[in-house]
Amino acid sequence: MNTLQMAQDVYASSINITRSDRSVEHAAFSKITGQIASAAANGKAGFHELVTALHENQKLWTLIAAEVALPENELPQDLRAQIFYLAEFTSVHTGKVLRQDATADALIDVNTAIMRGLNSYQGAS
Repeated sequence: MNTLQMAQDVYASSINITRSDRSVEHAAFSKITGQIASAAANGKAGFHELVTALHENQKLWTLIAAEVALPENELPQDLRAQIFYLAEFTSVHTGKVLRQDATADALIDVNTAIMRGLNSYQGAS
């Protein structure tokens, strides 16, 4: 399974969180993903803004990784592992983007897939 497919599946699975929690998560991903996309579209002129947006994205993913790593987290173990993997992927890819060895496209794709999953889960509630 590739990273994008995993991201799409992560939140499409049954997750025991409240509607407001999903809305907050979606809003955070939406805001940060928009900032990354906007800064990336500005090329070299937007690099400072891109660094700031990537930092915020990394903070979000670090928070999510810490949450799924808690022993008391009630998500299924395989889902927790997939989310943790996505957090690790995001961290590694962010480093590549900051070194200008990669574009932010993969980060935007992963976040967008998470948002789609959150939306589809909300629709199933």
